[in-house]
Amino acid sequence: MLKTIKQSLAAVMTVGLAASAAATTIGVPGTADPWLAGMPNGSTASSGDVAPGQSPALVTGLSFAAGDLLVFSASGSTDHCTSGGCGLAGAEGDANEGPTGHSGGAENGIGNVVSPIDALIGVFLDGSQPSLTAAPSTVLDFSTALARDFASLAPLLKQPFFIGDGRRNDGVTVQTFAVPTGATRLYLGTMDGYGWYNNVGSLTVSVDIQNAVPEPATLPIVAASVLGLLLRRRRPLAG
Repeated sequence: MLKTIKQSLAAVMTVGLAASAAATTIGVPGTADPWLAGMPNGSTASSGDVAPGQSPALVTGLSFAAGDLLVFSASGSTDHCTSGGCGLAGAEGDANEGPTGHSGGAENGIGNVVSPIDALIGVFLDGSQPSLTAAPSTVLDFSTALARDFASLAPLLKQPFFIGDGRRNDGVTVQTFAVPTGATRLYLGTMDGYGWYNNVGSLTVSVDIQNAVPEPATLPIVAASVLGLLLRRRRPLAG
């Protein structure tokens, strides 16, 4: 019985460790243009950007499915002007400049979005080239602080969305982002109106699935529950 208990406890800990490995961290350069997401090399966008030089960052090392809730955290800074001439800004974007949309509107099958400039932006894709089908007609608007203070967001495929630092306006409460049906890829970039090729800086972004990892304080509770169940199963019947 002791061997069985040890194996069960080990399994509990292994599950926790395996879940923690689901988180991934990637770098997102300021030159990452979301409107080149999923496009082959040589594709163009945004008045001067070319894949792969200005392609957005593909999130790798994370397995997600429709309905999963992703959480993000981001550090670093970028700027949409040459040599940082407009001032470096964090993932929430440049508060000293007004929000912007993509100057070309929907492009390469990817919809438009309104967001603080320099903010961290995401876009979900399926396995096909986005330019082969029409872009979503709905434009998400994150131009106000209230619009960015959502608890959870459910973007469509090929619909760019604001991520920022992944926290609500209090700077603490985590925001969640629902994976849409059909999504197999997630790309991350920064917000600009056009011409990402002269942008500078970079962001370091962590992506995880909410509650994929049991809280450290709960692991002993789970282990104790497993132990209790095993002991009850081994208890002799009253007679």
